[in-house]
Amino acid sequence: MSTENEVREASVRFYAALNRMLQGDAAGMAEIWSHGEDVTAMHPLGGRDTGWAQVEGSWAKVAGLATGGSVELRGQRILVAGDLALETGEEHGRGDFGKHQVLLEQRVTNVYRREGGAWKVVHHHTDISLGLRELVRSMPSGG
Repeated sequence: MSTENEVREASVRFYAALNRMLQGDAAGMAEIWSHGEDVTAMHPLGGRDTGWAQVEGSWAKVAGLATGGSVELRGQRILVAGDLALETGEEHGRGDFGKHQVLLEQRVTNVYRREGGAWKVVHHHTDISLGLRELVRSMPSGG
């Protein structure tokens, strides 16, 4: 299997975990993410989480509010350079949060690193979604 195809498989696992997160279960993120202190996430809610503890917490927070939805990656492009890989594309879908639904349409960049023979996410960055950010902030446990 080519290295690019290995990264594509890691991407499939990441988006499967992301879709489970939209159903309220963020546990799958632990399998696809690196657990290092150098990992970062810049979600559609804004801000930046640094280190696995913060990144994991951000996924868990959204999973705690999510009640359904799905997202898919379109226009995927992959660039591999040694043990790092860059993926770009557009995420399309919806997230359900209680009785509210938010369209998810944003550009995305994911960075993967080969660790122990497996490709792990080390960075996830999307455009900010003002609608999602305001909805989550208005929810009782949204912060």
